[in-house]
Amino acid sequence: MSEALTTLGEHIAAAQDSAVKSWDISFGDLTIHIHRDRITDVLRYLRDDPACRFTTLIDLCGVDYPQRSERFDVVYHLLSMHQNQRIRVKLATDAETSVASVAELFPVADWYEREAFDMYGISFSDHPDLRRILTDYGFEGHPLRKDFPLSGYVEVRWDDEQKRVVYEPVELVQAYRDFDFMSPWEGAKYILPGDEKAEG
Repeated sequence: MSEALTTLGEHIAAAQDSAVKSWDISFGDLTIHIHRDRITDVLRYLRDDPACRFTTLIDLCGVDYPQRSERFDVVYHLLSMHQNQRIRVKLATDAETSVASVAELFPVADWYEREAFDMYGISFSDHPDLRRILTDYGFEGHPLRKDFPLSGYVEVRWDDEQKRVVYEPVELVQAYRDFDFMSPWEGAKYILPGDEKAEG
């Protein structure tokens, strides 16, 4: 499989030379790192090229690295059912710079981009309806940013016992941010980086 992925990576890098920064294969997946302003060109190529045919956008998500100047990665996961292959496309952006929407190429990206906007504040230019999708009306901030405060917000919910809307302070316990990277699934044959328990 890695030989096929290597061939595919070389093919894409050669065809999209000005757009691709780098590519690698890790954990059995091909990852392409691209320039932010070329996302539409690259995804159109991956969808339409006969050797690729990545016609299904499985997921689009954000990742926050607050220590970087371009603190966000936008990650696209694509599937080629014809080739039976998956690919990951990554680009970096900051909080002020928009990324071009790919909702015209892949209509499913509409809600994925809205979620990345709502949770991280990543803006997508030319999106048909860029507004919050998971948080309440009037919510301020972006809950999946790593610098999002753990307290000071109010939750609005329907209380069935009181038969009315109630407002309660939100208290996020810090313990939930101490992640255990040991996989609970038997299928994993590796330990994710950063887990100090793996050493002992």
